[in-house]
Amino acid sequence: MRLLELHIDGFGKFHDRTISFNDGINIIYGKNEAGKSTLHTFIRGMLFGIERGRGRAAKNDLYTKYEPWENSGTYEGWLRLEKDGTIYRIERRFRKENKSLKIINETKGLEEEATPAFVSSLLDGLTETMYNNTISIGQLKSATEDGMVTELKNYIANMNTTGNISLNITKATAFLRNQKRSLEAGLIPEASREFTSLLAEIRNVEAEIAGPEYENQLAAYQNMRTQVKGLIDNTQTQKKDLDEKLANGKKVLSDNGFTDRASVDAMSSDAERLYSEYNTLNGECNKKSRKVLSGLTAVLGVAGLGAAATLGYFNLTAYLPVCGAAATAAVIFFIISLFILQKDKEYHRLFDNTSSELGALLARHLGDSAVSEDAMNAFRARMGEFSKLCDMVTQSEAEIRKFLEDLSNLQTKQAGCSEMIEKQQRTQWELEKKLEHLSNCKNKAKALKRTLAENDRIHDEIVAIDLAQETMADLSSSIRDSFGLYLNKEASQYITGITGGIYDSMSIDENLNVFLNTKTKLVPLENVSSGTMDQVYLALRLAAAKLLQGSGSGFPLIFDDSFTQYDDERLKTALEWLASAYGGQIIIFTCHRREAQMLRARQVEFQLIEM
Repeated sequence: MRLLELHIDGFGKFHDRTISFNDGINIIYGKNEAGKSTLHTFIRGMLFGIERGRGRAAKNDLYTKYEPWENSGTYEGWLRLEKDGTIYRIERRFRKENKSLKIINETKGLEEEATPAFVSSLLDGLTETMYNNTISIGQLKSATEDGMVTELKNYIANMNTTGNISLNITKATAFLRNQKRSLEAGLIPEASREFTSLLAEIRNVEAEIAGPEYENQLAAYQNMRTQVKGLIDNTQTQKKDLDEKLANGKKVLSDNGFTDRASVDAMSSDAERLYSEYNTLNGECNKKSRKVLSGLTAVLGVAGLGAAATLGYFNLTAYLPVCGAAATAAVIFFIISLFILQKDKEYHRLFDNTSSELGALLARHLGDSAVSEDAMNAFRARMGEFSKLCDMVTQSEAEIRKFLEDLSNLQTKQAGCSEMIEKQQRTQWELEKKLEHLSNCKNKAKALKRTLAENDRIHDEIVAIDLAQETMADLSSSIRDSFGLYLNKEASQYITGITGGIYDSMSIDENLNVFLNTKTKLVPLENVSSGTMDQVYLALRLAAAKLLQGSGSGFPLIFDDSFTQYDDERLKTALEWLASAYGGQIIIFTCHRREAQMLRARQVEFQLIEM
């Protein structure tokens, strides 16, 4: 496998930066703080991802350390690589809330499903731990020679006993024993009993609050009370308007001398009676026959008196009976004439009284005392209005009584709603207390459930620890006899090339004492320089990388300031050996220019990338 190109959209100090790699040796030069570690970490992150730590660990983890300095929303990039003739592009977003991984097969022009199995296959099973401890090669960390000897022995012991430099069998065994004691101390045996008791309490409380008395109707009653209040306000408004209308109607009736419909009807009846009498008396007063009869009887009376006087004057005794009859008839006619005249005067007197009384009524309600059919029609219309007004007053009084009844019912209903709201509030307060208790019980149960799960996990881990201890005891000797031999053999081959033949091989005795072989003697590791120790470290790393990759396509070797302690002669030898012995891709991060100068002097092809 070889790296082709990378592009950083946002990672640490880099933004929108593209770097291409060639086959063979690539030297990435930059002064301190130029971003070499950032670029190195980006490659590692593109291959294996970067997870954000939790709690306090998040403050100093790689995720936080390499968050973009600018355009912080863009924390991503891509890496192109070639494996077995196929070119892939790995695209990653590191932002926790928008994390993603895509793998594009550029050769086929399709997107691969980025499953863990596919990623592992793409990397030939290389894990991040293996990557950090094999192909990603740094300098030996210990500063003193004694410390470097101890560190190398630990490294060899780990590789020799477990096949992985990230483990230490002795420390692992001690750790497992301590871990088992720590786990056993973390067991809480009473959690199961408390959990059972809490479950029973939870069931009881849930059964209580499921009862109909705890049904929340507070909002319904509050809404009902609001509606009732609105009806009361509306009814009171209508009643107020009706009260004003009623008062105005009664005032109009009172101003016109009426109290109710009966008084209007009585006045109408009186007016109709007076108008009827008026018409009758007016007809009697205007009769000519009575005047003619009165005049005729008067004439007849005068004629009778004249006849009687004539007969008496002439002393016509023979006509004395006739004369008496004429005188009697004259008296009778005069009496009749007087009666007729008296009757006519009586009719006129009654007519004047009736006309005056009727005129007063008309004047009172029409403003004009003139009596006529039009005036009576206007009076009747006026009385009709008063009758309607009386009916309106009566209807308004009935409506007011209905409003009062409705208001009483609504106020009773409002009081009932307020009472039910108070009851609901008390019930809901009790319910809240029960729910709070239920929530506390559930939280405790949830915590206890986690405790029970933790107990189960602890039991499983204790069993696993016991099994791991047994397995490590059984396998350590066989691993030592297999992987350790291969590691020593591979490392010895690399030692010869790295040291330029100064040392032929490396051997490790049963006490993990390291010896470097020369043509004349075995040299203990403690007797060599720190530079030679660094060469031993490099040989072991290369051997581990070779063995762990197995028959895979081979990964690029990435050196991160690995040659800091090498003098010029050692560096020249190591570079010449790497250029000739390793056929894969090599990427060297360095803060010195001497690597490039030496390769250029030896006419070794390489690509120089300056940060």
